[in-house]
Amino acid sequence: MTAALLLGFGLLLMAIGMPVAFAIGIAGFSYFLLPETFLPTGIAVQRIVSSTQSFPLLAVPLFIFIGHLMNASGITPRLVHLSTLLAGWMSGGLAQASIVLSTLMGGVSGSAVADAAMQSRVLGKSMVEGGYSPGFTGAVLSIGGLITATIPPSIGLILYGYLGEVSIGRLFIAGLVPGFLLMVALMVTTYIVAKRRGYQPVRQHLPTGSEVLKALRSSIWAILFPVWLLVGIRYGLFTPSEAGAFAVAYALLVGCVIHRVMGIKEILNAMRASVRDIGMIMLIIMFSGIIGYVVSFERVPQTIAELTLGVFSSHITLLLAVAVILVLLGMLLEATVVVMLLTPILVPVIKAAGVDPVHFGLLMMTLVTFGGMTPPVGISMYTVCGILRCSFYDYSRELLPFSVAVFIVVLGILFFPNIVLFLPNLLLG
Repeated sequence: MTAALLLGFGLLLMAIGMPVAFAIGIAGFSYFLLPETFLPTGIAVQRIVSSTQSFPLLAVPLFIFIGHLMNASGITPRLVHLSTLLAGWMSGGLAQASIVLSTLMGGVSGSAVADAAMQSRVLGKSMVEGGYSPGFTGAVLSIGGLITATIPPSIGLILYGYLGEVSIGRLFIAGLVPGFLLMVALMVTTYIVAKRRGYQPVRQHLPTGSEVLKALRSSIWAILFPVWLLVGIRYGLFTPSEAGAFAVAYALLVGCVIHRVMGIKEILNAMRASVRDIGMIMLIIMFSGIIGYVVSFERVPQTIAELTLGVFSSHITLLLAVAVILVLLGMLLEATVVVMLLTPILVPVIKAAGVDPVHFGLLMMTLVTFGGMTPPVGISMYTVCGILRCSFYDYSRELLPFSVAVFIVVLGILFFPNIVLFLPNLLLG
């Protein structure tokens, strides 16, 4: 009960505008000031420090840095050209290209919000000038970032694996099939809407083999990046944290030596942007260490597991109930915050129910990331609508058919776990 009140206190502080990290920290620290706890406040300080002492956690700042480096290395315009070439011949060509680009960028940026912001700046104006409504443009560019949450290296999956003590390598490999299914579902939905509204292709014919080969050669270093990561993890060449260091070296090689578009200025700008993002996430991780300790000390996961296993007759009904909660929380809080707050609570519960934590991890990341694309407090929604200057009402109305497509994929993942698990089981046993 005490832990629930503290979580509610933290959510209240966030609701009145306090920065997330400090809201979590104040709520957690206040537990040690309660007279009935009899715990020294020094434990709170120890939990803040110890939450940063983790080798797997190194993957977070490294992959954030790689996202900024990749954007500065000349890879993004090459991927835009390749995406337009591959999908521009369909109805709604630019919208289709943006979804393909999200799939390709998933292996580069690792962040749904970063992907949506980048695409809004690169493709948003061209789509609106090409006759697409601002609401439809915003909905397509935002929902495409959902693929980024599953395609490795997803920052959310790294955090989930670290906090839930789940194999990050298995999570990376498991994300490939759901990411591909989301791409197909969103492209089919885009085609249906575009055909009905008369949104035209940007190319008059299918690309020739030579055009595709030429575009692939130009983009080969970006396309190979997630392949190197998965092969390296699969064959034990490096851990996910070491893969982050490899990725940084890879981006510097591509940007400075191969493409020759990145110099000292671009590297410093990428470092500055990375420090801002890393500082924000690390503060949340540090202060969430207190909440994690309180949740564990109060035996919250065990209590919830006992209650839910008694209430729900099967793990499917449990997952459906948790899915609704995750979407609602994703509407109110940033996805990484939801992951960091709920992973230590939910992973023991779903394990007790017999659910594979890798399966649940992909389900959780998809749902909380989708929540960030919906009203009332969706981060991706505000980002895209702010850049495109489109109304939240138009955006929300245009998002509805894409929401249906996403939920169809989510239900498929929920009812058929092997969609997620067969690839990691095949490659890693």
